[in-house]
Amino acid sequence: MSKKHFEVAAAASIALIVQVKDNQPTLRQQIQEISAAVVPLTSDHSHDRGRNRDESRTVTVFDPAGKLSGTDWQPYVATIIRVERNVFIRSATTGLLRHSTEIAFYVSNAPVTATRAAKAIRAHWKVENTSHYTRDVTMGEDLSRIRTNPGIFARLRSFAFNILKANKTSTLSQDRYRAALAGIDNLFSLITMPKR
Repeated sequence: MSKKHFEVAAAASIALIVQVKDNQPTLRQQIQEISAAVVPLTSDHSHDRGRNRDESRTVTVFDPAGKLSGTDWQPYVATIIRVERNVFIRSATTGLLRHSTEIAFYVSNAPVTATRAAKAIRAHWKVENTSHYTRDVTMGEDLSRIRTNPGIFARLRSFAFNILKANKTSTLSQDRYRAALAGIDNLFSLITMPKR
């Protein structure tokens, strides 16, 4: 996350919600302190169950109200968002529950309600889970040891992934295996070019 993202969003009149991670320790600490001291504007609670997983999530929105004045972030942050997750996962083999908690902080360049922030953050995680996770599992992106021009190979993996996803017959990993056995000509035959 950089201030440049916020400048571009402001110039285009786009509302932006960005997670504050550990690579911004000063901002994260300031946001943590503000959320502990300021009364929240709104709050949203949700509870999901399924697949041996029980997750409750509380999204709380805070107004920084000048508490970031004197910092570089003051003109960019209009809303602070805190997401608290309590997750219980039941082990299928032992039946025992494992509990984990997580608190994540986000900032927005526009005022936003807790309900709207919760929907936007969940939508982002849906993309993360359906695209990035699948690409890592199917195409092994995180295991890649390519150090020279890694962007070229990332584009090739994206290209192959999109072809397989558009022509999905069963699971992506099985389709990838079939395409590998059939060769590059079979993979290219999956590409359909629209006629002009």
